[in-house]
Amino acid sequence: MTLIAIGCDHGGYILKQKIMDYYRGLEFKDFGTMSEESVDFPDFAIPVAESVASGECEKGILLCRSGIGMSIAANKVKGIRCALCYSTATAISAKRHNNANVIAVGADELDFEEVKNIIDFWLKEEFLGGKYQLRLDKISEYEERMR
Repeated sequence: MTLIAIGCDHGGYILKQKIMDYYRGLEFKDFGTMSEESVDFPDFAIPVAESVASGECEKGILLCRSGIGMSIAANKVKGIRCALCYSTATAISAKRHNNANVIAVGADELDFEEVKNIIDFWLKEEFLGGKYQLRLDKISEYEERMR
């Protein structure tokens, strides 16, 4: 079974709980936060991203009010391709063209039905490889040179 890392800040807490309740058939590793008390998003985005980069978890989902901060923080981790998804079209592209291993979603931007659709498409789509892999290889080569 696929282990999915999930994390949020205070703005994404309620949505995180809804996702974990709805997707009971999936296995999640919950990196928090565990309440709506104000926290700093990097404290949750980075551990989720590191768990995916290390192979501990296969995929990751990050949630905050806009999704922007979480995606920025996650993308600082080598090997992470975190896509900010705001529609099913962006979720499909995130997987097919970019092989996104983490997605970020804005809790204030989407209703729960839209979030479910985004997650469903991202989970079921397949990476197309080919010319898209060549593009990802360029990113990986850059990461190696810069580290």
